Formats: sequence, C-alpha cells, structure tokens
Amino acid sequence: MIIVNDTREAAQIIKASRRLLVMGCSGNGKSTLSRHLSGHLGLPHISCDRDIFWLPGWKLRPRPEIAERMSAFVAGDRWIIDGNSPGTLPLRLPRADAVIWLRFPRLVSLTSVVKRWLRYRGKVRPEMAEGCPEKIDAKFLSYIWNFERAESPEIVRHLEAARRDLPVIVLKSYRETNRFLSDLDLEIGMTQEG
Repeated sequence: MIIVNDTREAAQIIKASRRLLVMGCSGNGKSTLSRHLSGHLGLPHISCDRDIFWLPGWKLRPRPEIAERMSAFVAGDRWIIDGNSPGTLPLRLPRADAVIWLRFPRLVSLTSVVKRWLRYRGKVRPEMAEGCPEKIDAKFLSYIWNFERAESPEIVRHLEAARRDLPVIVLKSYRETNRFLSDLDLEIGMTQEG
C-alpha cells in the first residue's frame, strides 16, 4: 500500500479511479463523501449498511449472504463502496483502485453520531436499510470510542497484505476532507476544460 496524505495527489488518484473503497469510524462522513464522489465521478454508490449487511428491524444478514452480495458488487466494473467490515476487505481490496480512509479523532466521531441521531431519530437515513431507524446505544458508543484501538489494527493488516501499489488516502478531519473535495473539483474542472 502507498499512503497518500497530500489532498492534491489524492484528487488526481481519485479522478482516475473506477472502483473506490471508503472506510472510517461511524460518524466520519463515509456515506456523505461517497455520495458526493458518486455524483462527481458518475460511479454507483454501494452502502455496506444499506445494500449488504442489514435487513429490516436491524437484523444482520447471514454471513454467507453478506459474502455473496459483496462479491457480486465488487465484480462490477465501476463502484464506490462505503463501509468498514474488516472481514470483507479481502473481497474488496483486490478490486479497488484506491482506498479513502477517514481517520478522525474519536470525539469528532462521537459528536457527529449524536448529531446524526438527533437529526434522524425515529427515521431511516438514506444510506441505511429500510426498516432500520436511526438508533444510538451504549454498545454503539463503545464501538466508536474503541474503534481506533479495536478495529484499525485489523484494517491495517488487510491493507498491508493488499497489493503494494494500492493508494490509501488518509484524511484526518472534515477540513482535510473538504480540501480534498475542493482539489477534486479543480481536477475535474481542468479535465473538462482541456
């Protein structure tokens, strides 16, 4: 893997990509970023929560069905898949042209999740499966608080095992994400003018 921290370089990579993986802790804006990229790049957006993992009533699909659905999506020629699930990374990473990893401080993640819950309380947000209204509980908050310690090491292991030329764009704040999107808009604009 090749770590990319420069937003201009990241924009050039993403502009040329056909298959993108967007990862990060809950509340870091994976789905928002993926929808934005989908609109700008014309790539279909697949939400792991909506399209792969969850059934109505917050019932998790059986693991074989998750793997089957993921395999079908990654076999496509063009996509943006947002979601973590380290267990499905071996299916996704070999086909990805690039990875965007949102690694925000946990207090930012927690604050964003609480704001999202207040906004969508009792409703199903667009990137979630039907019949799964927004919820927040101690288990979910603990998952966010411990994400970097509990989940990130496994993600790093999968990324290190992926191909050596795989660009992994690391964005550490909303400010960096916005700078990246501005740089991408400039890149796309230059392409359209040329």
